[in-house]
Amino acid sequence: MSSSNIYQGSESFRVRLVLSILSGRPIRIVKIRTQDDNPGLHEYEAGFIRLLDKITNGTKVEVNETGTAIYFQPGLLVGGPIEHDCSCQRGIGYYLESVMQLAPFCKKPLKIVLRGVTNDQVDTSVDALKCVFFPILRRFVVDDEGLDMKINRRGAPPLGGGEVFFSCPVRKQLRPFQFLDPGLIKRIRGTAYAVQVSPAMANRMVESAKGLLLKVIPDVFITTDHRKGVGKKGSPGYGIVLIAETTKGAFLVAESSSNPINSGKPPSVPEDIGLEAANRLLQEIYRGGCVDSNCQSSTLLFMALYQKDVSKIMTGPLSPYTIKFLRTLRDFFGTQFKVETKQRSHEEEDLRTGCDKVILTCIGVGYTNLSKTVA
Repeated sequence: MSSSNIYQGSESFRVRLVLSILSGRPIRIVKIRTQDDNPGLHEYEAGFIRLLDKITNGTKVEVNETGTAIYFQPGLLVGGPIEHDCSCQRGIGYYLESVMQLAPFCKKPLKIVLRGVTNDQVDTSVDALKCVFFPILRRFVVDDEGLDMKINRRGAPPLGGGEVFFSCPVRKQLRPFQFLDPGLIKRIRGTAYAVQVSPAMANRMVESAKGLLLKVIPDVFITTDHRKGVGKKGSPGYGIVLIAETTKGAFLVAESSSNPINSGKPPSVPEDIGLEAANRLLQEIYRGGCVDSNCQSSTLLFMALYQKDVSKIMTGPLSPYTIKFLRTLRDFFGTQFKVETKQRSHEEEDLRTGCDKVILTCIGVGYTNLSKTVA
């Protein structure tokens, strides 16, 4: 195996495996947490590999005895109906984000049920993924019939108990994409959820968040979602997800959730949770752009896989995760993005329209879904 296909460390673990499947290149990852007290792959990473094995056909995985090295030979994306129990060490969003990136290129329409933690403080929640990823996915696929996601049950850490259904149609190629005008914020929506706790928790988060957001924009509406849980399974928890929608169809999201029980952290106050989410949303609006910072990497991936034509998008400042993603994407597909900084005019500075924006341009590699049969 050439040195270009060998990577070190656990950083960008998901990204490397996803790009390995899309490019068809086998990879080897070595020195996985060799210096840690708990070396090797963690439970959630092993669960992620098992999930990829279910989605594909012919994938070959070899792990050494200590779990510090892995050889991954990708198979073909198959799709179809799948069920998977996710590790409660990470949220379902850890798994679902990668599934969404692979789903359009399967042989059969993907219909997957994931069980575990729907909302936590580490990973992007399933609510946020639905709000910001679906609009982007609809811009790339020609027909969004069959694109759906339902939260059947909510689950909080550490025991989980949540369940999410996701389905996605398959496409032979992606459609062109240029998105340079995010527009202005026209409304804010949101959901405050409470699992196995008093419904008053959700109401207190709503009042706290609206108290700040109504000072900025008058159109604010936040619903509540109270779940009792299923029997003795699951853990109590609560949180809030806020979404800002622009006049041009861009979506920006922010969220906050309570501290898990038995985590050693003090109990969370609902008013603080609502205020924290509202402040995070205002920071996201200040950064601006046509896509949310959580969705930057997925958008750039689809741009790189597009036909051999020019794609452009304007974003806020690139997150550290996105910068690392672009480097890994270049390793697998050779795709390079032209990055330009759009400076604010004096009028925009006077209006306080946010920070400087970034315009990314690339020519797609002409990726074609060979698994999809021609109708």
